[in-house]
Amino acid sequence: MSDFINVPEIFGADVFNDATMQQCLEAKTYQAWKQCVSTGSSLPLEIANDIAEAMKIWAIEKGATHYTHWFQPMTGITAEKHDSFIAPTGDGKVIMEFSGKELVRGESDASSFPSGGLRATFEARGYTAWDPTSYTFVKDGSLYIPTCFFSYTGDALDKKTPLLRSLDDVSREALRILRLFGDDQAQRVHVSVGAEQEYFLIPKALYAQREDLRLTGRTLFGALPPKGQELDDHYFGTIRTRVSNFMKDLDEQLWRLGVLSKTKHNEGAPCQHELAPIYSNASNACDANQLVMEIMKKCAAKHDLVCLLHEKPFAGVNGSGKHNNWSLCTDSGRNLFSPGKTPRQNAQFLVFLAAFIQGVDEYQDFLRCTVASAGNDHRLGANEAPPAIVSIFLGDELNAVVESIIHSSSYTDPEKGLMRIGVDVLPPIPKDTTDRNRTSPIAFTGNKFEFRMLGSSQSIAGPNIALNTIMADALSRFADALEKAEDFDAALHKLVCEAFTAHQRIIFNGDGYSDDWKEEAACRGLSNLRSTPEALPSYISQKNIDLVTKRGIFTETEFRARYEIHLETYRKVINIEARTMVDMALHQILPAALAYSSDLAEAVERKRKAGIRANTEADLAQRLSDCCDSLYEKCEQLHKALKAVPSGSQEAADYHNRITCPQMQALRKDADLLEKLTAKSYWPYPTYSDILFY
Repeated sequence: MSDFINVPEIFGADVFNDATMQQCLEAKTYQAWKQCVSTGSSLPLEIANDIAEAMKIWAIEKGATHYTHWFQPMTGITAEKHDSFIAPTGDGKVIMEFSGKELVRGESDASSFPSGGLRATFEARGYTAWDPTSYTFVKDGSLYIPTCFFSYTGDALDKKTPLLRSLDDVSREALRILRLFGDDQAQRVHVSVGAEQEYFLIPKALYAQREDLRLTGRTLFGALPPKGQELDDHYFGTIRTRVSNFMKDLDEQLWRLGVLSKTKHNEGAPCQHELAPIYSNASNACDANQLVMEIMKKCAAKHDLVCLLHEKPFAGVNGSGKHNNWSLCTDSGRNLFSPGKTPRQNAQFLVFLAAFIQGVDEYQDFLRCTVASAGNDHRLGANEAPPAIVSIFLGDELNAVVESIIHSSSYTDPEKGLMRIGVDVLPPIPKDTTDRNRTSPIAFTGNKFEFRMLGSSQSIAGPNIALNTIMADALSRFADALEKAEDFDAALHKLVCEAFTAHQRIIFNGDGYSDDWKEEAACRGLSNLRSTPEALPSYISQKNIDLVTKRGIFTETEFRARYEIHLETYRKVINIEARTMVDMALHQILPAALAYSSDLAEAVERKRKAGIRANTEADLAQRLSDCCDSLYEKCEQLHKALKAVPSGSQEAADYHNRITCPQMQALRKDADLLEKLTAKSYWPYPTYSDILFY
């Protein structure tokens, strides 16, 4: 890797993007593709053949020998099957071929992907279909074609298909509102997303010595080091040279793939870092974030590091999340969550704000379920993440505007610039000077909402599907009411006032960590679904099923399948972690502690024979012995508990949450105490001090 990077030259160099298509395609072919993307119409086979041929030539020039339909199954990561371009000529040689049929559609074995009952094991066939709204790219010698993934019966088996459905839905309903305000220019409303990605980097050699990190992605044991993050010296601190080299390499690889990597810095915990992108449309942002996570891991390996994306890889220090910045913008670039320069634009802003508040309040449980996972259960509610109670932070000034609308009172602030919104009975809106609330699950930050509950390892598709869908539903109901109004301004005021009044309970600008808030939230009727097993039954409530089926985002079968997959994933994760704990405790921790205890006992015997007091050694040996007995007993209890897990998915998840997880915590407590008591030379694997302060 050279020291100098010409960013404008390399950016998107490996992407078959709009500029490349204009160079490689005939004008009529390019226009046909643009028409397909803008209208959602099918691509004629002859046009697909022309595009495929141009793609093949371009990809081969980039060193590609294969192509792959790249899709996002319900594992939360990506999948790919590679086919070469070669075709035999009959004389023992080959030519390179790629047809429109191969571009547009592929067939994959779907038998080993999670389906939640959408298909039986013997129904192995799955299909991939090119998503022309996402650009193809070359990586690792293959042409990557972003696709949707579905079953023989047409059921969506991926995260991309329902995301695209939700994007169409929210655009359609947002345009209805814009037309009411006289906007006849906008033809599409895009969902703009920026996913900030947090992660840990640790030395590969230390990672390799820890069975828990290798098998589960997090440390199941580990006593707190003498120093943690309490000095706040890592946050935004000087980046280590080794890490800086990794970040430079990472940026270059992402830029070549057209990923808008913008910001990099140290996060709050030792070894923790963050990458933030420039916002892009939600579909591309979802693809980009999958690439970010994949390339982070590969790039780290090149630098003898390991990238940890688990939500809580180390107890006692910050975990990692993914802040999903979400907004709506017209195809002309106007942000619909920005108060405008005219009274009418400000009134429009209030309609979109009210719709979002209404949607979040009505479907708070749906949003909570989209971020539910075994890993995120360790993080939500800790001192670096929002609580499990969903609420919206507006800031003092915007909240005061909402309050004045609810109570039909005036709002004035002579010290701040004010903007009239065009409806006399509504107050002026102050220009945003809001600070962030780090404890808020969803915070308004000027012209967007920051959904901060996402776990660092998860796909951003699910949360954005939910945000798009609840927004589309609220806008649809607003449009229904306003389209038939005889007095538009009066109907507008009534609608906004009623929405803010009915859903003000979801607005909270205080400390989300406080016990007072938990009590107040309960009084407000807000749900507090603290764990994944507690949350997931709400996912398939009739209210949520009605929402997604009415909006055409999922069929009921597709939606219930995702509930089953979430449960099954949770069950498998806890089962693997518990079995790993027992294995490490019995085969690594216990032998090490017993060996040290035995050597202490021998030292006691030698000293006593020599007439020397050995109180310290004797006391330490006894404490070790007692703790070893307790550890062994807890291993046996956990082992028996794992044999008694119920067969039903929800029952198994509830059992793990109620029985297995507390037993794992109890086992860890003994193991971490043994680490503190045992001489370091005996301890079988690297400690937190070794890993976090290498």
